[in-house]
Amino acid sequence: MADFDEKDKDQKDTLTEDQKESDYEDVCFICRRPESKAGKMFKLPNNICVCNDCMHKTMDTVSQFDYQGMLDPNFMNSLNQDMSKKGFPNIRFLNIADLQGEGGIPNKQKIKKKKKSEGTEPVLDIRNIPPPHRIKAQLDDYVIGQEHAKKVISVAVYNHYKRVATGTMDDIEIEKSNMLMIGPTGCGKTYLVKTLARLLDVPLAITDATSLTEAGYIGDDIESVVSKLLAAADNDVEKAERGIIFIDEIDKIAKKKNTTSRDVSGESVQQGMLRLLEGAEVEVPVGANSKNAMVPLTTINTRNILFICGGAFPDLEEIIKQRLRRQTSIGFNAELKDKYDNDTDILSKVTIEDLKKFGMIPEFLGRLPIIYTLKALDKDMLVRILKEPKNAILKQYQKLLELDEVQLCFDDGALEAIAEKAMKKDIGARALRAIIEDFMLDIMYEIPKDDNIGKVTITREYIEGAGGPVIDIRNSAAISADGLKAIEAQEK
Repeated sequence: MADFDEKDKDQKDTLTEDQKESDYEDVCFICRRPESKAGKMFKLPNNICVCNDCMHKTMDTVSQFDYQGMLDPNFMNSLNQDMSKKGFPNIRFLNIADLQGEGGIPNKQKIKKKKKSEGTEPVLDIRNIPPPHRIKAQLDDYVIGQEHAKKVISVAVYNHYKRVATGTMDDIEIEKSNMLMIGPTGCGKTYLVKTLARLLDVPLAITDATSLTEAGYIGDDIESVVSKLLAAADNDVEKAERGIIFIDEIDKIAKKKNTTSRDVSGESVQQGMLRLLEGAEVEVPVGANSKNAMVPLTTINTRNILFICGGAFPDLEEIIKQRLRRQTSIGFNAELKDKYDNDTDILSKVTIEDLKKFGMIPEFLGRLPIIYTLKALDKDMLVRILKEPKNAILKQYQKLLELDEVQLCFDDGALEAIAEKAMKKDIGARALRAIIEDFMLDIMYEIPKDDNIGKVTITREYIEGAGGPVIDIRNSAAISADGLKAIEAQEK
């Protein structure tokens, strides 16, 4: 009996190894449809899979020929040997098994199999979802300022994933917390969403609305945003259906004014995005941005995908000012017309009517219930961005020089000078890296030459071009960069 049990166990182990399933679905080698769409596959040599439809079409096409033995694995080897004997040494038949992925199908064009769930367990555990105050506290470590925006996005994300975790509560279905964030360029819209996705450990797809067009026209289809999310989730459909899609430059798809041609990249795109925002099952290509015959398709339900739209809305400030002036210019209590010209936080007074006038259609705005604004960065915020976040720009350069055993310091005057230069460029925080890189180039080039350099201090004079950085020689007093050059000249 013991011998029988041992033998049976060995057989089971062998079957487990032989019948071990791949993480990915089988894909038809001809039509590129996955198993979930095409049904059960025919398994051919070299791990090639063919669906029932393609197999029947192939058999009908070649029925007049003698195809017996064509699938023999030794057939290609014999042909290769014959060709080499006849003087064609560099010609060989393609071996499908040598291609990337099993059966010649790249893994990026395969769909991960859905896990067989036992019972009706929720996809997410509500106890593992961090509350809003913890989400905001984590955002504070990376994002400087924008307190209102961080509070709004923390609450919205918390409510969204509670909705995903619980499904429906009795007969009350909770609507999605899709968001529209408005703020000038470089204020941190994209960075805020990237940080959020990293903290929550959910797949994130970032796309640009300027490339989207109505289906049938040159450009990316609307469904391509979901296809990018699927790629970010490593072709795992279940994981992608809990992800975040950030659509930047959403203001670029506003209705075109005074146009008689078809608005294929404006209002039509807004109309096409309605069902995605609300929640629908859409067919998206796998491993590509557009549908074609050689790319498999899969179905993704966007019901639990969180959509965050962002844009600068450059002309929106004037629309808001015009509305406010009309409201306050009548009667004895009329206010000055230029009252709002110097208001730096004018975007926070935005209304749905202002966005409609800008060119966003009501149906589109109705599916973005949470609208909030981000403030433009002032000099103090830029200084804080330079030094306070966990991955601050200054900390990155200090780490680079630490690898050369050199200490890098910036005095307060230098930080203010960098912030002032960034303010003049008027592109927000994006200017900081370019400015510092420009001033650090010579320093990072010269430091590896001299092992005696122990510390470099960046001063305001160096940033303004009126002097050089202060350099400390190991076991010596601090001298200026000009003084160091004079000493080197004397030694020579």
